[in-house]
Amino acid sequence: MDQPNADDFLIVKNLYSELLNGSQLNFPADGVRLDAPEQRGVYVIYGQQGQVLHVGSTRTGQRGIAKRLRDHLSAASSFTIKHLHGDGSSLRSGCSYRYVVVENPRHRALLEAFAIGNLCPAHIGHGR
Repeated sequence: MDQPNADDFLIVKNLYSELLNGSQLNFPADGVRLDAPEQRGVYVIYGQQGQVLHVGSTRTGQRGIAKRLRDHLSAASSFTIKHLHGDGSSLRSGCSYRYVVVENPRHRALLEAFAIGNLCPAHIGHGR
């Protein structure tokens, strides 16, 4: 397994900044198209009061970030099932998201871990 190097740290730091400074988009009303790319990347979901609800990434699959966010809306994700009690449509009521496209799988995994560690410290190690 490769160890992170100085270049990885700089790249992840820059991607994290890009993620946090990206546009924060509201989840659309039912029947309105979700505005997200079909490339792979990392995303943050925010609650109605701006609190971080979830940090996720696109590990595999097609249609990238758009597909993962649609999965959350349709309760086809463990996050929605566990934390939203299976009601993904609740995200349409004032919740929002940010994302950054990250094609490199290593950088995507490192960014997701870094973002979780910085944004969701209460979640780490608790399985919640």
